[in-house]
Amino acid sequence: MIDGIIFDKDGTLFDFRASWGGWARALLGAIARDAGHAAEMGRAIGYDVQSGQFAPDSPVIAATAADIAACLLTHLPGQTLDGVMDEINARAATAAMAPSVPLRPLLGALKERGLRVGLATNDTEAPARAHLAAHDITEFFDFVAGYDSGYGAKPGPGMCAAFAKRFGFDPARVVMVGDSRHDLEAGRAAGMRTVAVLTGIAGAEELRPHADAVLADIGALPAWLDGLQAA
Repeated sequence: MIDGIIFDKDGTLFDFRASWGGWARALLGAIARDAGHAAEMGRAIGYDVQSGQFAPDSPVIAATAADIAACLLTHLPGQTLDGVMDEINARAATAAMAPSVPLRPLLGALKERGLRVGLATNDTEAPARAHLAAHDITEFFDFVAGYDSGYGAKPGPGMCAAFAKRFGFDPARVVMVGDSRHDLEAGRAAGMRTVAVLTGIAGAEELRPHADAVLADIGALPAWLDGLQAA
C-alpha cells in the first residue's frame, strides 16, 4: 500500500528541543552585543534564552533560514539579510542534533521493506545533508531537499511532489511524516497520507486534524505500516 516515506527533519528525525535549543543560544550569543540584546533577539524568533524554551509560533520550528534572518535583521543594524543567513546556516550545519529514536535501525528496517525514503526540510539543503552525514544515515535517503533546492518551502507541496515524481509514485501511496502543520499541510497538498509525530513543539490536538495518524515518534512507524497492510 505504501511505496515511499518522506520525512521532515527537525522535530521528526531529530528531537526539536534537544537539538535546536543549543543552536539558538549559541547563535544569539555570537551575534548579540550583550545579554540584553540576545534576549531581545530571542523574543524576535520565539526563543527564551533564560528557560531555553521555544514559543509554539517560533519561526525556528518550521520557517526557513531566510525567514529567521528577516526576524533578526531589524535588531542588527548595518548587517545584511545574506550575512545573517550565512551565520544561521554555518551554525546550523555544525549544530548537534539529538536523534528522536535510534535512526540507523529504523531507516534500515524501512529500506528492507522496499520503501524509498526522502527528506523534505525547510532548513537549507547543505546543513540538512551535514546532519544526515553526522549521524551516518545519508545512505538511507533516496531524495534530500531543502527549501533552497528548487521545489519551494513547506507548507507548499513542491518537495513532496518532487519526491513522488522522481520515482513515479502515486502520491496516495506515499507518506509524509512530520511534527508541524507545515509538514502535514505540504503532504496533504501533494495528495499524500500524513503522519504526525510528537517530537517537535506542536501537540497532538493541533496536529490531529491534519494527520491520518499521530504517533509518539517515528519509532512507531513500522507498527503503523503493519496495521495498514492488515486493514
